[in-house]
Order: sequence, then C-alpha cells, then structure tokens
Amino acid sequence: MNTPFAIRPYRQEDLPAVLELFWETVHTVNADAYSAGQLDAWAPADPDIQAWKTSLAAHRAYVAVDDAGELVGSGDIAQGHIDRLYVQASCLGQGVGSALLRELERDAPRPLDVEASITAKPFFERHGYRAVARQTVTRRGIELTNYRMVKRGR
Repeated sequence: MNTPFAIRPYRQEDLPAVLELFWETVHTVNADAYSAGQLDAWAPADPDIQAWKTSLAAHRAYVAVDDAGELVGSGDIAQGHIDRLYVQASCLGQGVGSALLRELERDAPRPLDVEASITAKPFFERHGYRAVARQTVTRRGIELTNYRMVKRGR
C-alpha cells in the first residue's frame, strides 16, 4: 500500500518525532545487518537531544509527512554531506527516501557524500552513489561497519 506523503522543511517541533523515527528505523530496518549491541550504540534509548538540536539547526533538514501529518521520513545535509536519511519501516519502497534524497541533493555542492549503513548501501547505489571505502566506526565503544559513498555530477 502506498502512503501519500509530502516533503517539507524540518521544524524544531519535529524533533521528538524525528528521534522516535531514528530509533525505530535503526532498530527495525537494520536488525538483520547489525547486532543488538551495535543497534543500541548507534541509536541509544537516551539520545543527546542538544546535539541533535544543534546539528539539525546547522543543516538543511527536511521531513516527509503522510496525509495524517505523521512523520514518515527525515533527512539532513550540510556542505554536500548527507548526515542522516531515515524512513519509517512501513514506508520503505514507497518513494519516501528517494523524494527526501532528491530534496537534499537539490542545490547541494558536488561531490556529495554519505556514510551509508550496510542496509542503506544498495539504496544509495541505485541513486548514483558509489562506495569508495568500507569503514569501521565506533559508537559508544562499539564498532560498526558502514560505507563512505560519493556521488559526482548532477
């Protein structure tokens, strides 16, 4: 079932829904690729709310909302680096992520880059990004694998 949605700029009052979406997406969509400990380190139950506020205020950020006004996706970018792009698990494959990515890429300086999870790597490849490095990052003392990906040109 396709969920109608709209993309709009992020507003500070969206933060609780963005945090909930982030936690739920990390812990459901990525559960087959990462251990429970890795998921908890990546998306802890006690996020640094001030760090999120500061980051989102400094970035160009957007949310996707469904017809009921519920947040179904979010993403942000700064200086050509896509920092976050998350879509509600029940909305995967319905164009939400692609629409958010188009909005993030619009008018952004090239090349674009992202640190994509194992799960997100195929999505970014379908959108013209190519992996340039497999990385191990540490979150809360736990190592996780991701991919530095780059997209050149328009």
